[in-house]
Amino acid sequence: MPLSVEQALANFSQRYVEAWKSKHNSLPMNEELVGLASPCIDETRDLEVSWQPVNRDESIRLVNIEQGIELDLHDDFHAFYGAQFSADMMAKFGDINIELLQVWSDEDLERLQGNMLGHLVMQRRLKLVPTLFIAVTDDEMEVISICNQTGEIILDTVGTKKRTVLAATMVEFLEKLEPVVE
Repeated sequence: MPLSVEQALANFSQRYVEAWKSKHNSLPMNEELVGLASPCIDETRDLEVSWQPVNRDESIRLVNIEQGIELDLHDDFHAFYGAQFSADMMAKFGDINIELLQVWSDEDLERLQGNMLGHLVMQRRLKLVPTLFIAVTDDEMEVISICNQTGEIILDTVGTKKRTVLAATMVEFLEKLEPVVE
Protein backbone atom coordinates (compact mmCIF):
# COMPACT_ATOMS: atom_id res chain seq x y z
CA MET A 1 0.00 0.00 0.00
CA PRO A 2 1.43 3.41 -0.93
CA LEU A 3 2.37 5.82 1.83
CA SER A 4 -0.25 8.45 2.70
CA VAL A 5 0.55 12.15 3.07
CA GLU A 6 -0.25 11.86 6.78
CA GLN A 7 2.23 8.99 7.21
CA ALA A 8 4.94 10.70 5.12
CA LEU A 9 4.52 13.85 7.26
CA ALA A 10 4.65 11.81 10.47
CA ASN A 11 7.81 10.07 9.20
CA PHE A 12 9.50 13.41 8.41
CA SER A 13 8.42 14.84 11.78
CA GLN A 14 9.95 11.83 13.53
CA ARG A 15 13.19 12.22 11.55
CA TYR A 16 13.25 15.89 12.62
CA VAL A 17 12.70 15.10 16.33
CA GLU A 18 15.36 12.37 16.21
CA ALA A 19 17.86 14.71 14.52
CA TRP A 20 17.19 17.32 17.22
CA LYS A 21 17.58 14.74 20.02
CA SER A 22 20.81 13.50 18.47
CA LYS A 23 22.28 17.01 18.33
CA HIS A 24 20.87 18.56 21.53
CA ASN A 25 19.90 15.56 23.69
CA SER A 26 16.40 17.00 24.14
CA LEU A 27 13.10 17.46 22.38
CA PRO A 28 13.05 20.36 19.89
CA MET A 29 13.10 23.80 21.54
CA ASN A 30 11.56 27.07 20.38
CA GLU A 31 11.76 30.59 21.84
CA GLU A 32 9.12 32.21 19.59
CA LEU A 33 6.29 29.96 20.79
CA VAL A 34 6.58 30.72 24.51
CA GLY A 35 3.18 31.72 25.87
CA LEU A 36 1.23 30.24 22.94
CA ALA A 37 -0.85 27.26 24.03
CA SER A 38 -0.50 24.05 22.05
CA PRO A 39 -0.96 20.31 22.51
CA CYS A 40 2.66 20.03 21.28
CA ILE A 41 4.24 21.59 24.38
CA ASP A 42 6.18 19.16 26.51
CA GLU A 43 7.69 21.70 28.91
CA THR A 44 8.16 25.46 29.24
CA ARG A 45 11.58 26.55 30.50
CA ASP A 46 12.58 30.16 31.07
CA LEU A 47 12.43 31.62 27.56
CA GLU A 48 11.71 28.52 25.46
CA VAL A 49 9.36 25.59 25.11
CA SER A 50 10.23 22.00 24.32
CA TRP A 51 7.74 20.40 21.96
CA GLN A 52 6.97 17.45 19.77
CA PRO A 53 4.45 16.83 16.98
CA VAL A 54 1.07 15.50 18.12
CA ASN A 55 -1.39 13.74 15.83
CA ARG A 56 -4.90 15.16 15.80
CA ASP A 57 -7.51 12.80 17.22
CA GLU A 58 -9.21 13.02 13.85
CA SER A 59 -7.83 14.55 10.64
CA ILE A 60 -9.65 17.68 9.54
CA ARG A 61 -10.38 19.38 6.23
CA LEU A 62 -9.89 23.12 5.85
CA VAL A 63 -13.33 23.77 4.39
CA ASN A 64 -13.42 27.43 5.53
CA ILE A 65 -10.89 28.25 2.80
CA GLU A 66 -12.83 26.28 0.19
CA GLN A 67 -16.05 28.06 1.13
CA GLY A 68 -14.35 31.47 1.29
CA ILE A 69 -12.96 31.24 -2.24
CA GLU A 70 -15.46 28.75 -3.71
CA LEU A 71 -12.74 26.35 -4.81
CA ASP A 72 -12.12 22.69 -3.98
CA LEU A 73 -8.62 22.36 -2.54
CA HIS A 74 -6.32 19.43 -3.27
CA ASP A 75 -6.70 16.52 -0.84
CA ASP A 76 -2.95 16.58 -0.09
CA PHE A 77 -3.35 20.13 1.26
CA HIS A 78 -6.03 19.00 3.71
CA ALA A 79 -3.93 15.99 4.72
CA PHE A 80 -0.79 18.11 5.23
CA TYR A 81 -2.35 20.75 7.48
CA GLY A 82 -5.13 18.62 8.99
CA ALA A 83 -3.27 15.62 10.44
CA GLN A 84 -1.08 16.99 13.24
CA PHE A 85 -0.09 19.89 15.45
CA SER A 86 3.59 20.85 15.30
CA ALA A 87 5.96 23.78 15.33
CA ASP A 88 7.46 24.73 11.98
CA MET A 89 10.47 22.58 11.07
CA MET A 90 13.64 23.56 9.22
CA ALA A 91 14.67 21.29 6.38
CA LYS A 92 16.53 21.00 3.11
CA PHE A 93 15.15 19.82 -0.21
CA GLY A 94 18.14 19.29 -2.45
CA ASP A 95 19.98 22.60 -2.16
CA ILE A 96 16.92 24.62 -1.06
CA ASN A 97 16.68 25.63 2.61
CA ILE A 98 13.07 25.66 3.76
CA GLU A 99 10.91 26.12 6.81
CA LEU A 100 8.10 23.58 6.64
CA LEU A 101 5.00 25.37 7.90
CA GLN A 102 2.84 23.59 10.45
CA VAL A 103 -0.19 24.25 12.64
CA TRP A 104 0.71 24.89 16.31
CA SER A 105 -2.85 25.12 17.64
CA ASP A 106 -6.45 25.61 16.56
CA GLU A 107 -5.92 29.39 16.84
CA ASP A 108 -2.90 29.08 14.56
CA LEU A 109 -5.07 27.12 12.12
CA GLU A 110 -7.47 30.08 11.91
CA ARG A 111 -4.55 32.41 11.08
CA LEU A 112 -3.26 29.99 8.43
CA GLN A 113 -6.68 29.80 6.82
CA GLY A 114 -6.89 33.60 6.63
CA ASN A 115 -3.42 33.83 5.10
CA MET A 116 -4.18 31.07 2.59
CA LEU A 117 -7.44 32.72 1.60
CA GLY A 118 -5.59 36.02 0.98
CA HIS A 119 -2.97 34.16 -1.07
CA LEU A 120 -5.64 32.51 -3.22
CA VAL A 121 -7.54 35.78 -3.72
CA MET A 122 -4.31 37.45 -4.91
CA GLN A 123 -3.68 34.58 -7.33
CA ARG A 124 -7.22 34.80 -8.67
CA ARG A 125 -6.81 38.54 -9.30
CA LEU A 126 -3.56 37.86 -11.16
CA LYS A 127 -5.22 35.00 -13.11
CA LEU A 128 -2.68 32.45 -11.83
CA VAL A 129 -3.24 28.72 -11.39
CA PRO A 130 -4.00 28.32 -7.64
CA THR A 131 -1.19 27.10 -5.41
CA LEU A 132 -1.25 26.30 -1.70
CA PHE A 133 1.89 27.19 0.26
CA ILE A 134 3.43 24.62 2.62
CA ALA A 135 6.89 26.09 3.25
CA VAL A 136 8.92 29.28 2.99
CA THR A 137 12.46 29.60 1.64
CA ASP A 138 15.41 31.92 2.28
CA ASP A 139 14.09 34.09 -0.57
CA GLU A 140 10.96 35.88 0.66
CA MET A 141 9.59 35.90 -2.90
CA GLU A 142 9.72 32.09 -3.24
CA VAL A 143 7.57 29.56 -1.41
CA ILE A 144 7.09 25.82 -1.68
CA SER A 145 3.52 25.08 -2.74
CA ILE A 146 1.12 22.38 -3.85
CA CYS A 147 -0.25 23.03 -7.32
CA ASN A 148 -3.98 22.79 -6.65
CA GLN A 149 -4.66 21.31 -10.11
CA THR A 150 -1.93 18.65 -10.32
CA GLY A 151 -0.80 18.01 -6.73
CA GLU A 152 2.80 18.61 -7.77
CA ILE A 153 5.08 20.30 -5.24
CA ILE A 154 6.57 23.41 -6.77
CA LEU A 155 8.99 26.24 -6.06
CA ASP A 156 6.57 29.11 -6.57
CA THR A 157 7.66 32.71 -7.17
CA VAL A 158 4.93 34.73 -5.43
CA GLY A 159 2.74 36.82 -7.73
CA THR A 160 4.23 35.42 -10.96
CA LYS A 161 3.75 32.45 -13.29
CA LYS A 162 7.31 31.25 -12.54
CA ARG A 163 7.04 27.76 -11.07
CA THR A 164 9.52 24.92 -10.89
CA VAL A 165 8.32 21.36 -10.16
CA LEU A 166 10.27 19.82 -7.24
CA ALA A 167 8.31 16.59 -6.77
CA ALA A 168 5.40 14.85 -8.47
CA THR A 169 3.56 14.33 -5.16
CA MET A 170 3.53 15.52 -1.56
CA VAL A 171 4.61 12.05 -0.39
CA GLU A 172 7.65 12.12 -2.71
CA PHE A 173 8.54 15.63 -1.47
CA LEU A 174 8.29 14.69 2.21
CA GLU A 175 10.31 11.49 1.70
CA LYS A 176 13.18 13.47 0.13
CA LEU A 177 13.11 16.22 2.77
CA GLU A 178 16.11 16.28 5.13
CA PRO A 179 15.78 17.76 8.65
CA VAL A 180 18.05 20.71 9.48
CA VAL A 181 18.86 21.23 13.15
CA GLU A 182 21.05 24.08 14.32
